[in-house]
Amino acid sequence: MLFISNMKSIFSPKLTTLPSQFFKSPQTLIFSNSPKFLQNKPNLLHLRRPNSSSVKSTMETVRMASGEIHVIVGPMFAGKTTALLSRIQSERDRGRSVAVIKSDKDTRYGLDSIVTHDGVKLPCWPLPDLLSFKHKFGIEAYRKLDVIGIDEAQFFEDLYDFCCEAADQDGKTIIIAGLDGDYLRRRFGSVLDIIPLADSVTKLTARCELCGKRASFTFRKTDETKAELIGGADKYMPVCRQHYVNGQAAVEATRIVLESRKVHCESPYLEATSVSS
Repeated sequence: MLFISNMKSIFSPKLTTLPSQFFKSPQTLIFSNSPKFLQNKPNLLHLRRPNSSSVKSTMETVRMASGEIHVIVGPMFAGKTTALLSRIQSERDRGRSVAVIKSDKDTRYGLDSIVTHDGVKLPCWPLPDLLSFKHKFGIEAYRKLDVIGIDEAQFFEDLYDFCCEAADQDGKTIIIAGLDGDYLRRRFGSVLDIIPLADSVTKLTARCELCGKRASFTFRKTDETKAELIGGADKYMPVCRQHYVNGQAAVEATRIVLESRKVHCESPYLEATSVSS
């Protein structure tokens, strides 16, 4: 019985009166019997209410980091530049400050303008790279800038780094237009690298020049093989899947025939015929 009584006292201890020092203001949470190092440093336990200035500073930081990235891709003649300029004009109508960049490699319609295939024109900054834009535009002017449009984005090797900095750190809205693939249907530049960063991706299509169906691919008309060959309708045309495959097969067959003829013409072995006297 004694053992059971002791066990009961362990599991059902008697309530004792707590000292009055325990019931001080709950906002302080400092006990009078607490160690001196805690009493000398009340911030270790004191829960402070944030003041309005700190909240405002936090909200400002969040606002500066709330950039956006929108990507417009598709084959040539799909209206990518037209869509870009439409978005830029829409942002301008909302009262936002905008700037447009294009690669200085593209001089088809002039160096300092972006021009659609329909002839719509907008002034732009022709640059060899994107990371130099902030300093060339001016640090103070860049700080006030809201929207940056980038045309022919496939030509910029620093596209990914620029978008990370401009959208994530500087809070800019970036609108990108470019080719997602080259004439061989392989990735072109860094445009596809931006997809994981993007808030939206728009895939445009053109009309097949041979049958009028939806065209998702760019067919190169010439026999040049370098990746960067800037041109218009004189060098490229939009085609559907069927005509792309058939066209590539025709091009390959033509190439084989031409190479075989070239080898035959350059052969050092020539047949000689004897002339009887």
